[in-house]
Amino acid sequence: MKNRSLEASRKRLTVLTYAALILGALIMIFPFVWMILTSLKTVPESMEVPPTIFPKEIITTNFGDAMKSLPFLKLYLNTGLLIFFRVICAVAFSSMAGYAFAMLNFRGKKLLFGIILVQMSLPSQIFIIPQYQMVAKMGMANTIFALVFPGIVSAFGVFFLRQTYMGIPKEIGEAAYLDGCNQWQTFYKVMFPLTGTSVAALTIFTAVFAYSDLMWPLVVNSDLNMMTLSSGLATLRGQFTTNFPVLMAGSLLAMLPMVILYLIFQRQFIEGIASTGGK
Repeated sequence: MKNRSLEASRKRLTVLTYAALILGALIMIFPFVWMILTSLKTVPESMEVPPTIFPKEIITTNFGDAMKSLPFLKLYLNTGLLIFFRVICAVAFSSMAGYAFAMLNFRGKKLLFGIILVQMSLPSQIFIIPQYQMVAKMGMANTIFALVFPGIVSAFGVFFLRQTYMGIPKEIGEAAYLDGCNQWQTFYKVMFPLTGTSVAALTIFTAVFAYSDLMWPLVVNSDLNMMTLSSGLATLRGQFTTNFPVLMAGSLLAMLPMVILYLIFQRQFIEGIASTGGK
C-alpha cells in the first residue's frame, strides 16, 4: 500500500509540474502569437474593444507597408555592426581587465575595481548625457561609432570574467611563467583559452543587450538611416494614433534575424546560460 501511495503521489506531482510548465510556456509565447495575429489585421480590427484574437480577413500588405516605411536593409546592417563591434570590444577589453584584476597586483587595484562595481549598480540612463556630450564634441553623432561607444568597455564583462579567472588555479600561470612566457603570453596563450565557455556567455549577453538597446540609439542618431532596428521601429509609433498592424509587422521582421541565429546556435546559447548559472 505504501509503495502504491508513493507512486500515486509522484504521478500527481509530475502531472502538476508539467501543467505548470505548459502554463508558463503558453504565457510566455502568447505575446509573440498576438504580435503575429495583429500583423495580419486591419487598423480598426486591431483597436476593437473587446479585442478579437483571430483576424476576420488575413491582411499581408502590412509587411509591405512596414518595409516602405523603414529602410530595413540599413537597419539590419546598423544593428549587425552594433552587435559585432560591441561583442569584439566587450570580449577583448573585459578579458584583459578581468585577468588583470584577478591575477595581477598593482597600485589602486581595489579602488578601480570598486569603481567598476559602482558603475554596475547605477542605472545606465545616468550616463546618457555625459556620453552624448563626449560623442557630440568628437563630431561622431549619427555614426556607427556613436552606437558602439557606450559598449566599448563592459563593467559587467570585467566583473564576470574576473570571477572566471579567479576560478582558474594560479599554478597554471606560474607554470607558464617558468616555461618562459611573459605576462602577455601567459594571458593569451594559456589563461584566455581556458575561459571559452564564459566568453561565449558574455558574447550572448552582449549581443542580446545590444540588439534590444533602444534609448541610446534614439538619442545619439537622429538620422533614420543610422538607427538600429529597435529605434527605427519606435519611429512607427505616432503621437496620437499608431498603425498597430504595421508596427507588429515591422516588429516581426526585426525579430526574425535573432530567431534564426538562436535556432542555429541554440546549443551554444543554452551552454552559455547554464555556465553562467554554474558560476
